Amino acid sequence: MAELATIARPYAEALFRVAEAGDLGAWSNFVEELAQVARLPELLSVATSPKVSREQVSDLLLIAVKSPLKDDAQAKNFVHMLVDNHRLPLMPEIATQFDVLKNAREGAADALIVSAFPLEGEQLNDLVASLERKFQRKLKATVEIDPSLIGGVRVTVGDEVLDTSVRARLASMQTALTA
Repeated sequence: MAELATIARPYAEALFRVAEAGDLGAWSNFVEELAQVARLPELLSVATSPKVSREQVSDLLLIAVKSPLKDDAQAKNFVHMLVDNHRLPLMPEIATQFDVLKNAREGAADALIVSAFPLEGEQLNDLVASLERKFQRKLKATVEIDPSLIGGVRVTVGDEVLDTSVRARLASMQTALTA
């Protein structure tokens, strides 16, 4: 997996430099749409077919995207370059790295909050606010439900994990008692 990240990084950085000169939000949406389309096994099958030209694959990819940027010359060049260099399978990783660069520029980060019970409204807002103070940055929270946590939450921000779940506390107590 590290190899994919290494290969995708220059593409993401180059695309980010282009996006900084324009509407970063629109480019982010465009990149995410491209990644979603590039994940489709049907598209990858067509892209590797010797019966389909690279120009047709590029056109197909641009048609599948709804973003208004698909008509932008730089966006078209990016798609053609990916297809010509057989880098279409890298698009999801390029999108991930593009998002990391965008978050770093905005002083934000993605946070995955896994909870034993649904978090909504004021409860979620209070949790996100306290996490923003702890991690000292703006967080874009995504919530997942995992009943096996029993209670509490597990928060992942980048490579940092904050696990205050009951399951984690029980595992910690078990380790302490058996040591």
